[in-house]
Amino acid sequence: MENMNWSDLSFGYIKTDYNVRCYYRDGKWGELEVSSSEIINIHMAATCLHYGQESFEGLKAFRGKDGKIRVFRMDENGKRMQASSRGIKMAELPVEKFEEAVRKVVKLNERFVPPYESGAALYIRPLMIGLGAQVGVKPAPEYMFMVFVTPVGPYFKGGFKPSKVCIMRGYDRAAPYGTGTIKVGGNYAASLVAGEIAHEKGYAAVLYLDPKEKKYLDECGPANFFGIRGNSYITPQSHSILPSITNKSLQQLAEDMGLTVERRPVPFEEIATFDEAAECGTAAVIAPISQIDDLDENKSYVIAKDGKPGPVCEKLYHKLRAIQYGDEPDTYNWVTVIE
Repeated sequence: MENMNWSDLSFGYIKTDYNVRCYYRDGKWGELEVSSSEIINIHMAATCLHYGQESFEGLKAFRGKDGKIRVFRMDENGKRMQASSRGIKMAELPVEKFEEAVRKVVKLNERFVPPYESGAALYIRPLMIGLGAQVGVKPAPEYMFMVFVTPVGPYFKGGFKPSKVCIMRGYDRAAPYGTGTIKVGGNYAASLVAGEIAHEKGYAAVLYLDPKEKKYLDECGPANFFGIRGNSYITPQSHSILPSITNKSLQQLAEDMGLTVERRPVPFEEIATFDEAAECGTAAVIAPISQIDDLDENKSYVIAKDGKPGPVCEKLYHKLRAIQYGDEPDTYNWVTVIE
């Protein structure tokens, strides 16, 4: 790792030393197994390949100024993975086992946790798939849970700055009562077409409207959306939005900073009234939005007039990162120190 240029890392995959695996067979979860192979052996008739029985999570480990490694809110990821399992009929992994796997994989790959001043972190990817040979549409008889890690660079290469997003009503990432509230690969596959079109047109992401009526704001591609107006933190609520752990954390911080948190259906017209707007998620924490272009109506809504992040986004961003890196006291018990 001596020759690794930590601050030049992108958000991608780099081979690390070990991953951790666990199998569900005969109605129960086995012990955690450690592997140094990047390959998994699965039957060609496994349900994950045919019927989409697959869910994943994303979280990060950070090295503090004190050299300690901290993982952010992993219990919440464990609970969310259980919700995904319920949503597509997979075996639920106990949260304790989830946390044990995360601790173990981080410890085994400790040399890949980037140094404090690099702005990089260790990305942790838990994954669950349905195994066993099946050609009828029904839940798998067996499951495999695994966790691998990879060091990732800072999300903002050129510093914390806003980007443009667009609205296209011809695409949805999830059905009104479908899988939008759970973290399964299918939602991401469904967002690829619109996402590529947006990128080709120079946008960072697609801001989706609700799939039923196209009247309300939903999600921003791979992230949650929030807007700031006056003293309010406003974030959409619907049956097709993934409950973001970052958004949940930001709502708590916003409340403690004296903002009013509004989690409710947000009519599309409201974007014209926001002082600030942003996407939020594990990768970026907060990705501020400079303008929202409605490509169907040929209208532009400029949010960041000077092209700089707004004061509230700035404050929330630095506050959350300070907790993650251990620069500020963790009064919420969000952080686990990996001993």
